[in-house]
Amino acid sequence: MRIAVCMSHVPDTTTRIKIDGSGDKIDYTGVQWVINPWDELALTRALELKEIPGSGISEVVVVNVGDNTAEPVIRKALAIGADRAVRIDLVPEDGIMTARALFEYFKTEMYEVIMTGLESADYNGGSVGAFLGGLLNRRTVNAVSAINMQEGQWKLTREPGGGIQIITAEPPFVAIVQKGIAIVPRIPSMRGVMQARTKPLQVIKVNEIKAGSSTGSYTYPPQKGTCRMIDAGNPTELIHLLKTEARVL
Repeated sequence: MRIAVCMSHVPDTTTRIKIDGSGDKIDYTGVQWVINPWDELALTRALELKEIPGSGISEVVVVNVGDNTAEPVIRKALAIGADRAVRIDLVPEDGIMTARALFEYFKTEMYEVIMTGLESADYNGGSVGAFLGGLLNRRTVNAVSAINMQEGQWKLTREPGGGIQIITAEPPFVAIVQKGIAIVPRIPSMRGVMQARTKPLQVIKVNEIKAGSSTGSYTYPPQKGTCRMIDAGNPTELIHLLKTEARVL
């Protein structure tokens, strides 16, 4: 049995995002890339499941859609413990394009369980897992906060909002995971970093894949107004400003 973890690389949350001069694309010069947090937790849980005695899981593979800028991040995933990695050589323009690229790979490679993060931390589209499950025509469970194996059966816990649902799922299936799937992401050890250098990283070319949407332009959000300090002993002025300027009273 094999588990695939779909892993995207995203800018570090502290990175200052810049729009290029044309206004129609992001300037990624100098961006620090990291593993998408939801995908990192999915990978952690996949490795935990593999380590359960008698789990029958032989391999955990990370699959990324991106160009060579993703490879340092992929190597980190290998250092965390993934057995090997696949990079689909494509710069996706939207979620459906990513899902179509993943579909081209998974339709020829059998994985009993495919895990995707709920969303990516850059565009927060939250669509890839559902698109992929539909394209593969597989059972797809979203909002998964826990995955366990009990007596040879897969138990998935969903928290769709306002309740908890426990589902028994037969492989093959796609699990779209959210917060709670693992508590703390794994940190690569020195041994893991050394081993990652020799683990297989397969690069796959795909035929032309079309996006389902396009971006017209990017603009920065409006700048926030300057902060006005009100003397603590003058609540009357504060109330006046909240009524007349902020208009929240």
